[in-house]
Amino acid sequence: MPQASCSHLVLIPSYNPGARVYDTVAAALCYWNPVWVVVDGSNDGSVEGLQRMARSDPRLRVLVLPHNRGKGGAVLAGLDQAAALGFSHVLTMDSDGQHPVELIPAFMQTSRQAPAAMVLGRPVFEADAPRLRVNGRKVSNTIVALETLWAGVDDSLFGFRVYPIAPLRKVMHGQRWMRRFDFDPEAVVRLCWHGVPAINLAAPVRYFRDEDGGVSHFNYLRDNTLLTWMHSRLLLGFAWRWPLLLWRRLRLPPRCASRV
Repeated sequence: MPQASCSHLVLIPSYNPGARVYDTVAAALCYWNPVWVVVDGSNDGSVEGLQRMARSDPRLRVLVLPHNRGKGGAVLAGLDQAAALGFSHVLTMDSDGQHPVELIPAFMQTSRQAPAAMVLGRPVFEADAPRLRVNGRKVSNTIVALETLWAGVDDSLFGFRVYPIAPLRKVMHGQRWMRRFDFDPEAVVRLCWHGVPAINLAAPVRYFRDEDGGVSHFNYLRDNTLLTWMHSRLLLGFAWRWPLLLWRRLRLPPRCASRV
């Protein structure tokens, strides 16, 4: 059984994930304690199933939001409660089994060694990963590199990450964006703007097909429109921040550039 942590927890936002969520949560509990699931207004019966798991395992906590707030909104609800209980860091991961639970200890250990940093997963895709999704994220990564003045974010969209809670809550409570699919890329950009360094670790990712129980809520038109609007806002923010970012890069070695 993994040792309990008083500073780092696993935070899993979940919206109508299908049956695979139970395997995901059970696997996470094999590697870390505590694990929190934020049920984001789900109506697929997963609330009851997860609550049954929590009643039989004190390492698991289930937070239930009555209405869907989006991924970022669910993460923020978890961050606020984690901060209130004295936690300093969260590892976010998806509920659908795509992320490598076996790497939770390594990511947490890296975070403990560099607590001021965010530890970002750099996805390693299998050969059957959807080409449209793999190639599409390259566009977002290129734009994020510009928006952060090449601060060293290897992947802007991969949600398997460890965040320091305090700066992320400050960023999120300071504006009304970052509440839905735009959460992951905007979080890394704004944290880099606030001087939070990034450490990148390779992490395999798996896409499940429908016949394998995979559930995807990605909507190509809706979510790419959201990302376009997000990058438009961030580029406007970058337009007046770039002198400060350049000064920071010239004054100090690029701390947002660690890769393993």
